[in-house]
Amino acid sequence: MTLEKIATKQRLILAISGASGAAYGISALRLLQAAGVETHLVVSKSAALSLGAELDLTLSDVHAMADVVYRPGDIGAAIASGSFRTLGMLIAPCSIKTLGEIHSGVTQTLISRAADVCLKERRRLVLMVRESPLHLGHLRAMAAVTEMGAIVAPPVPAFYTRPKTLDDMVEQTVGRVLDLFGLDVGIKRWGEGIAAVTGPNE
Repeated sequence: MTLEKIATKQRLILAISGASGAAYGISALRLLQAAGVETHLVVSKSAALSLGAELDLTLSDVHAMADVVYRPGDIGAAIASGSFRTLGMLIAPCSIKTLGEIHSGVTQTLISRAADVCLKERRRLVLMVRESPLHLGHLRAMAAVTEMGAIVAPPVPAFYTRPKTLDDMVEQTVGRVLDLFGLDVGIKRWGEGIAAVTGPNE
């Protein structure tokens, strides 16, 4: 019997949870689509409510941008199983509620279940936690999920790129996060088109 190599398209799980900042998730969808990465999307119920307030988008508009869409309560979805291979999972933005579920291991939604699967399978899990200011409980939860293997990447804009619009800032931030999955979506980079600033004695 011979074994044939099965070529699979790169897949990334993308979740948009209920924190402010749905624009990060939408930007990720667009950049991943342009990069040819298969997107598996989950939008929480709270995030669905905030889409219209922040972006004038409907849930159907967002679903149309993804390759595969799952209901937030569908615990039997493919992405809830470790045997379903992916590059990992990005939660953009990640609410404190979602962070708390991942931290505790009490996975009440598909988002936190899929995140837990990524951790147990040692796949990349990136949380764009969106909250400020932070109290000690938030910080301890972030430290705990980091110890568990996740990467906490708050959406902090870079100004050395001289962004001209909010879209520029969002896209650059998301592009840096996608770097963590080994995906280059063509963002501006320090030392690559952006000259480093040196002092007079250097």
